Amino acid sequence: MNGLALAHDYLIQMGGAERVVATMHRRFPHAPIYTSAICRRTLWDDFADADLRTTWLQHLPGVEDPRLFKRYFPLYPAAFRSFGRVEARCVWISSSTFAKHLRVAPGVRTVCYIHNPTRFLWQPEGYLHHEVGNPAVRAAISTALPLLRRWDRAAARRMDLLVANSRSVQARIREFYGREAPIIHPPVQTGRFTIGREDGGYYLILSRLIGYKNIDLAVRAFSRAGKPLVIIGEGSHRAELERQAGPEVRFLGRLPEAEMRDWLMRCRALIFPGEEDFGITPVEAMACGKPVIALRRGGALETVREGESGVFFDAPEEAALLAAVAECEKTAWDAVAIRQNAERFSEAIFLEKTEALLRG
Repeated sequence: MNGLALAHDYLIQMGGAERVVATMHRRFPHAPIYTSAICRRTLWDDFADADLRTTWLQHLPGVEDPRLFKRYFPLYPAAFRSFGRVEARCVWISSSTFAKHLRVAPGVRTVCYIHNPTRFLWQPEGYLHHEVGNPAVRAAISTALPLLRRWDRAAARRMDLLVANSRSVQARIREFYGREAPIIHPPVQTGRFTIGREDGGYYLILSRLIGYKNIDLAVRAFSRAGKPLVIIGEGSHRAELERQAGPEVRFLGRLPEAEMRDWLMRCRALIFPGEEDFGITPVEAMACGKPVIALRRGGALETVREGESGVFFDAPEEAALLAAVAECEKTAWDAVAIRQNAERFSEAIFLEKTEALLRG
């Protein structure tokens, strides 16, 4: 598509939102990507040939550190505005924070893919507690919330079209921004996975190790039950989680893609203990024919079919999670049916729907 530009909040920590941007880059390799800052050390190979355009934030100390870059959040709106007015026929913006502050020239169409309305502004209770350790900083952010929300809402309302990644995000867009948004589920590269017939006897978590992901719930539950749990991922809460863990809980850190896929294909089931806006990892597990044990909230309600591709637990409590694990163990799972469920969220479907919107 000629005249297309892409934008994303930042390319510092790699996760589900960045997979969406990588999909768009593979489909539109010549489209420039406007972003606040990048971390070359963690940047995926998907972006090796990308035209990445960063802001002055790139030169601030610590901005490439996934543990430190959030300290600059008050500066991100101004950083995106510093690009000036972007010239293109259409700009596709991927945002869960500040990329929607990007300015465009008159007549440029903007399509903003919302992973979630800015979490620390609109869902501050749990997020600020987990992610901002300094009480004084938390208090300062809380005081500034009304002003920051007005800016965020105004930026969202300047977009020509907002797109939600799930029903829960669609509802938040309606509540916080006062706009309607069609749903396009995030793309999953289901073709990278094949059905794993081996049961390695362990349960698996693939996640950034940060507070709102609820990993501590799984660590406590599996430690209490003495069941084997493997955790792949890094994050600011790893040290605390390791202190809580019993001998059956293993932390492998960040692994290469091939190793991570191998662990996924041999697990008994994926544990998904937090509330996510969508959650790509459960779909990847299902693409391997593996069931998912998930909290009955958020995007998992759209991806996991109870009794067919996974089990839900209703409360973020150890007993509820362990009861779901027991239910999973006594169920005869059909790996082919689980895989078929995952195919509903393929890259091809995402791109077909997205290109239709970009054409207007």
